[in-house]
Amino acid sequence: MAQKKSNLEHRALPIILFTVFLDVLGVGILIPVIPRLVFTIFQPAGFTMSNSLILLGWLTAIFPLMQFLATPILGQLSDRYGRKPVLGFSLFGSSMGYILFAIGILTKNIPLLFGARALDGITGGNISVARATIADVTPPKHRTRNFGFIGAAFGVGFVFGPYIGARLAAPNVSFFGLFTSPSWFNSATPFWFTAILSFINMLLLLAILPETHKHINKKLTIAWSKSLSNIKKAAASPALRTIFTAEFLFWGGFTFFTTFFQILLIEKLGFKVNNVGDFFAYIGIWIAITQAVITPILAKRFTNQQVLKVSLLGMSFALLIQIIPQNTTQLLILAPFIALFNGMVMANVSALVSLTAGPENQGEVLGIEASVQALGQAIPAIIAGYVATMGVNMPIIVGASLIFVGWLIFTFLYKPPVEVIQRESAALAH
Repeated sequence: MAQKKSNLEHRALPIILFTVFLDVLGVGILIPVIPRLVFTIFQPAGFTMSNSLILLGWLTAIFPLMQFLATPILGQLSDRYGRKPVLGFSLFGSSMGYILFAIGILTKNIPLLFGARALDGITGGNISVARATIADVTPPKHRTRNFGFIGAAFGVGFVFGPYIGARLAAPNVSFFGLFTSPSWFNSATPFWFTAILSFINMLLLLAILPETHKHINKKLTIAWSKSLSNIKKAAASPALRTIFTAEFLFWGGFTFFTTFFQILLIEKLGFKVNNVGDFFAYIGIWIAITQAVITPILAKRFTNQQVLKVSLLGMSFALLIQIIPQNTTQLLILAPFIALFNGMVMANVSALVSLTAGPENQGEVLGIEASVQALGQAIPAIIAGYVATMGVNMPIIVGASLIFVGWLIFTFLYKPPVEVIQRESAALAH
């Protein structure tokens, strides 16, 4: 039985990691393109700079807001019909969303841009299904490691997303002197590229991924308003309430950073769009290193809650010090601290949530977690647009403050259930 589960783990893990990679890639390629939307679409349409930043915040928020509404539904559908068909459907929808976004850029159609991001948010809410798939096939001793691999896929996507977005959006740019990008490259090109990748991933998933869910409930009734009830459950569950609150504040703070830090880079440090992509790729490299190397080492020596008590505090200060650099060298020295603590938080908080849930309701609990994450990204993205009008440093200061409050709540209020202590002790013993 153990050998069978191990084989299933080895078959499912690569395709799921590629799926997560593509999810993050789609978010990452938007990062260097965002400034172009402000200056090439929003302002030419008659918006002031302040109004363009606010509109940008709403455009950024529509994706996680739709994820918040759709993710628990996809999680339920995966509990009822299996992980494989739901993941296949979501990848197809993401592909269509990228195509529509590319068309919106080319036609300067702002409503279509919003509609495309909404569609991608609905079908891109597959992170809970991906995590549930990993939980289905992962033995306890590999749980933190495999969730760390998800974080590594996040990091790699965060490397290639901004880099690809910047390079594919820039015509006639030299690639290390080897060749020059074609003259027809434009801001829409990265989205055509990602649409093709998503479609290929869908085909690979349908052909290779085995069905991993062994507790399929065909009689499960789908609760369409479950996103709202998920927030109530997150607040009501003694075992999960504190974790979810800290996680909400963590994602809120990180979203303040990712949504408007590129504006700070352009206005304060004189970055160009290509440089923005390079910077976020640099951050992504450090996230991937953290998840692939540092997280597995820590998992062998410390419990998830021990790591979180350090990494949440570290992440707060890592964000705050990003307002210090006055030149690129200073920025490159301080930026890796974001990646280090971000990677540690992401891997350990998801592993702790999974440990708290039973094997029969991994999909539901991880769906609740994904709802918390999505809401934590949606609300701050909206607020960040207004905060950014007060100064380029303000989103960073507010983001760091949110994560610090999350650290306070987790450190002083979290009381692990007995079964979590037992499971963590057993994992460390192996």
